[in-house]
Amino acid sequence: MSSTDTEPISDETAAEETTAPDTLREGLLAELTDKLGDSLVASHLVPHRDLFVRVGRDDWARAAMVARQLGYRFFDFLSAVDWLPSPYGRYEDSFVDGGIGSGDLPSGTIEQGFTGGETRFQLIARVFDVDRKVGVHLRADLPDDDLRAETWIGAYAGANWHERETHEMFGITFDGHPYLENIYLPSGFEGHPLRKDFPLVARIVKPWPGIVDVEPMPDEDEADEATDEAENE
Repeated sequence: MSSTDTEPISDETAAEETTAPDTLREGLLAELTDKLGDSLVASHLVPHRDLFVRVGRDDWARAAMVARQLGYRFFDFLSAVDWLPSPYGRYEDSFVDGGIGSGDLPSGTIEQGFTGGETRFQLIARVFDVDRKVGVHLRADLPDDDLRAETWIGAYAGANWHERETHEMFGITFDGHPYLENIYLPSGFEGHPLRKDFPLVARIVKPWPGIVDVEPMPDEDEADEATDEAENE
């Protein structure tokens, strides 16, 4: 990955990058658009930083094959996003630390990130072209009543473990995957912990570990008395 994908940039540099044309990623987007056609639903290019492309769910596996053929040989990751606002608020503000929400599902509008979307769940993956030193994020909406997509294993063998984890944590099925078994959770575990409506009970009934009660510093008189007592012992 190039340094421009990872290192913070100054406001001046960011302004220059925003106005300067990014011919590399513009060319990559043109390649993907040409190969994917109507399968490419939306895209978002951040000049000199990143490229995001959303495809139809039925073209998810085809998009992986197209990316591979265009030179994106390095598989970075595959996972999912649950855009539902958490009904439990922040777990730092759990019941024992000051109260949480009612537990009811939020009524607010779901807002997706780059490339938008139309559903609560979205697949997301990133692949990288090691020769051109540039990557692309691929996304796909999943219908709430049919959380499944075709496996990426045919294009990227490394997707095997990532799809198992995504299946376990989000409840998404990958058709054609040979072994969608749990990696972390015991057999028979109910629920999917990375869904926003899955209650992390331990965080609700027990204080957040990052919240620590700190005793106030003693004032000068108390400090002097403690010092005198220590010296007289």
